[in-house]
Amino acid sequence: MSAAVTDLAALIGDLEDLLGPEAVSVDPTARRVASTDWAHMSPILSAKLPAGLADVVAYPGTPEQIAGTVRLAHRHRVPVTPRGQGTGNYGQGIPLRDGLVVDTSRCARVLDIGPGWIRAEAGVSLAAIEAAARREGQEIAIMPSTVGSAIAGFIAGGSGGTGSIENGFTWDEYVHSMDIAPCTDEGSLITVDSGQCAPHIHAYGVTGVIATATVTLVPKRDWIGLFASFAEEEAALAAAHELLRLDPAPRILSVDEPGVLETYPKDKAIPAGRFSVRAVIDRSSTTSASRTVTCHGGTVEAVRDKGAAYLASLSFNHVTHRARKARPELCHLQVHGEALTTRPDEVRAVLPETLLHLDGFRVDRTAGVDGRGLVGMLLCRFDGADALYAGIEGLNAVGVEVHDPHTWLLHNDNLNEIREAAQRFDPEGLLNPGKLPPS
Repeated sequence: MSAAVTDLAALIGDLEDLLGPEAVSVDPTARRVASTDWAHMSPILSAKLPAGLADVVAYPGTPEQIAGTVRLAHRHRVPVTPRGQGTGNYGQGIPLRDGLVVDTSRCARVLDIGPGWIRAEAGVSLAAIEAAARREGQEIAIMPSTVGSAIAGFIAGGSGGTGSIENGFTWDEYVHSMDIAPCTDEGSLITVDSGQCAPHIHAYGVTGVIATATVTLVPKRDWIGLFASFAEEEAALAAAHELLRLDPAPRILSVDEPGVLETYPKDKAIPAGRFSVRAVIDRSSTTSASRTVTCHGGTVEAVRDKGAAYLASLSFNHVTHRARKARPELCHLQVHGEALTTRPDEVRAVLPETLLHLDGFRVDRTAGVDGRGLVGMLLCRFDGADALYAGIEGLNAVGVEVHDPHTWLLHNDNLNEIREAAQRFDPEGLLNPGKLPPS
């Protein structure tokens, strides 16, 4: 028996002592499920899959058990990959070095709630947090359109979504504090407050496993769905920019060209051959939003009391999933920049068969309402990695910035800060190895 196998067997025994045998699995199906996420949406990443397979999966039920699980992995020098619900799109939760996957789905209690904040365990879904908040007259400031995602997974692997028009990204004052499980001999939970949270946000767990998180709540609103259509793209974009400045701000706003609509379910409120503008707005804004649409030459196709959840499913990476299901030859890039709305035809000319889907975001927290803008998904025909990356250079040349969704390597702006935190919380480099590029 090799040393690695010996260490693994010892780890499994210790995990069963800590968690109970029912919370530790070496079942092949459980290991396979715990080793996958939505990386298959990328033709580049899918060609590398399967990229790793967990040797064992642990299901801790409390924050303290998460800390104990990670501590045991450190003792036996076994790599650790944290997992929420596996809804990430970039391979964030794929164990590239095999080892232990820590599935946090059983650590799922809302712990406390107060004015403007909620504290929850790692595995609590955003839908459950939203429900708890709304019972108290509040709602979560930002959540992904995949509302079943776990709060720790969203913080560690996501960035924004529903609510981002008003409240920005997860690193924009969204996280108040976290309890982090370090991969060290001591292994007790370490509390990090708002000023210390940045290296743990969108860091894929390489700086410690998030065991609890306290995040921002905002006052509850009465959200409804507005569906509008336009004959011309320029008018649709002008209306969308004005709708972004509604008060209260929309919770979601999306713009699609006709080619994207061909991949959507048939809906009378989203007529084919036109540019679609859809928004989740506060009911009090119905009249002003409708007036904005008509003033720009558009048609209000529908206003639906229960349209918010449906519109979330036509936003962000849901669009990529729908498009690739309908047209498997397509791939996507996450894009932003004024050229998307001021020079869209030049943008479309860079890569073959380009289609644009745009979503509203608070892109500059320092600029107030004027900081709201449109970012999006660029869909294009995939002609191989070399052609795609050449296209990214072409997009940069016309003023479009690209966040690469075809790599599981972290490429944050604060990589040095993340590396410093990783040295403190994971000195042996056992946490999600292969995701943090070398300095």
